[in-house]
Amino acid sequence: MGDSNGVRVSDPQLFDGQFEKLVCELTEQDMTDPVLSDALNRLREILRYNAPGGKRNRGLSVIGSLREFVPSSKLPPEEVERALVVGWCIELLQAFFLVADDIMDASLTRRGQPCWYKKEGIGLDAINDAFLLEGSIYRLLRRHCRGQPYYVHLLELFAETSFQTELGQTLDLITAPPHKVDLDRFTMERYKAIVKYKTAFYSFYLPVAAAMYMAGIDSEVEHSNAKHILLEMGEFFQIQDDYLDCYGDPAVTGKIGTDIQDNKCSWLVVTALGIMTSGQRTELQACYGQSDAESVERVKALYDTLEMPLRYHQYEEESYLRLQNLIQRHAQNLPHAVFLNFAKKIYKRKK
Repeated sequence: MGDSNGVRVSDPQLFDGQFEKLVCELTEQDMTDPVLSDALNRLREILRYNAPGGKRNRGLSVIGSLREFVPSSKLPPEEVERALVVGWCIELLQAFFLVADDIMDASLTRRGQPCWYKKEGIGLDAINDAFLLEGSIYRLLRRHCRGQPYYVHLLELFAETSFQTELGQTLDLITAPPHKVDLDRFTMERYKAIVKYKTAFYSFYLPVAAAMYMAGIDSEVEHSNAKHILLEMGEFFQIQDDYLDCYGDPAVTGKIGTDIQDNKCSWLVVTALGIMTSGQRTELQACYGQSDAESVERVKALYDTLEMPLRYHQYEEESYLRLQNLIQRHAQNLPHAVFLNFAKKIYKRKK
């Protein structure tokens, strides 16, 4: 797509340009009863604070994948715009999850600014704000995609993915309740289940599956093939997130890591438990899930002793090779670029 001067506008530019249009639709054109003006002003504030500001990988992957599935000559501007809208729906889903997640985790910052519930005057009203973010998804899908043959597929996909993610969050919460450390619960099997359901479905499968449906690819076999590859990628992405929570630079990541204090079932603690001595386990038991700085530093020192950064980088290399094999095996009828583009964005990332 080009602007009025014929200069091709990049997908990230198109995507960012779409946001204010959608805010306007949701707050000025969708519901027009004047008695709702205060609520709609609040919605505008919620959207502007919580939806932009991330890396936008999920949202941009819809249009990016669609361009791999459909040649540009067969992709009219209105379909590009619909793909941008669906991409923003995924960013709204992400915002909905994060607003709620930050309350549950008692997090302080998100994307380099205070968490929404930490903003003055917001507090636990943020729970309802999260509901508004979720509700906005279905308003936009109805408004833009209702007349399309893939509309029901998208509705089912978003509803199914939301429920899968909520089940993953449930597993996460019951595996590691705050202030109740039970290291026996931290198994690799449980960790992988949490990651698959809490992160991989909505972050990796959802954007590609949405693009597949928009491209007319609704075969269960091909969706299953894509899922094999994308869930593996999602698992690595979360392991990377866990690593960056402890070893990343907050100035780069935009958030202060709290997995140790929050008693999180993270890749670092699960992997460390598999290789540590009984004495080290006793030390971990005493310090993990504690919020004082000394306990956190003792856990980090334990990770350093166990050479966790080295083990992570070895895992990263192995995961990349495994992914290449999965693409060869499962993407025989799907463009490899869809998966390789995703891989390029996440491997070796710093935030």
